Amino acid sequence: MKIVIPGGSGHIGQGLSRHLTNAGHKVVILSRSGPGIRWDGRTLGAWTREINGADAVINLAGKSVNCRYSDAVFRELTASRVESTKVLGQAIAESKNPPRVWLNASTSTIYRHRSDAPNDEITGHIEPEPGTPWKWVRSLDIALAWEAELEAAPTPRTRKVAMRSAMTMSAIPGSIFDVLCSLCRRGLGGPIAGGGQFVSWVHEADFCSAVDFLIGREDISGPVNICSPNPIPQAEFMTILRETLGVKIGLPAAKWMAEIGAWAMGTETELILKSRRVVPTRLLEAGFAFRFPHWREAAADLSEGRGAGSEGRGTRGG
Repeated sequence: MKIVIPGGSGHIGQGLSRHLTNAGHKVVILSRSGPGIRWDGRTLGAWTREINGADAVINLAGKSVNCRYSDAVFRELTASRVESTKVLGQAIAESKNPPRVWLNASTSTIYRHRSDAPNDEITGHIEPEPGTPWKWVRSLDIALAWEAELEAAPTPRTRKVAMRSAMTMSAIPGSIFDVLCSLCRRGLGGPIAGGGQFVSWVHEADFCSAVDFLIGREDISGPVNICSPNPIPQAEFMTILRETLGVKIGLPAAKWMAEIGAWAMGTETELILKSRRVVPTRLLEAGFAFRFPHWREAAADLSEGRGAGSEGRGTRGG
């Protein structure tokens, strides 16, 4: 197949493009600044020739959420997601031979903070509870706008899937897994704010396999959670990672300490304090089998630096 990946030069795109290329597919990357065919993510251009005749489009474009939030940053986060989705919809709608499937990135952040029960695509809670931090509400609003733009795209000949993915764990330098390992080795991998908040995650190999699965399943459209079926509390998550790395000490951190640490690292505490208890009901009911359903096995594989099913390793993309 010919598969076009807008935003494919980042961590997730690197692993996915290698996976698809090794499977024999032709992969075309659209990038604002990294390697690949240039596009701006906002306007139609010469890049649309790659859309016409493609078998699949997998849109991963969007500004990284690993940053400090402000009104200006939220506008950038929204624009990078909504505008890229809108212009892709325009390109697909104008194609004489449009792709048969369009997988568009979304996020498990679309669900509300909760630990009492898991969120899935059918019964999951999206509306935030009263008292939810305003930054968390804005993040949810971005996710809703992102998916609304996908749904509104006039592409009747192209099946659309919103990939509500959790943190994708890979051994690529600079990835979230790499950052967590670094914190553990510095003795900072302990429970944060009690550690009861759930962590949802997915091994890179399972993310890539889920993409394969969704491309091939013509009966699946709409939102699909891409995450391990076994989210676990943050304290347990970090304990397993420390044990895997052979690190004995993991200092606990109060919420205010996490706020200071996030400020120093140029990121936000939502990424570690919001309870993302998300499960992939639609994938499981469709018969998808996870290679790494449990964190202990996934962490062991990733800590070896190879990541089963992810052939080769690259550097961080733009």
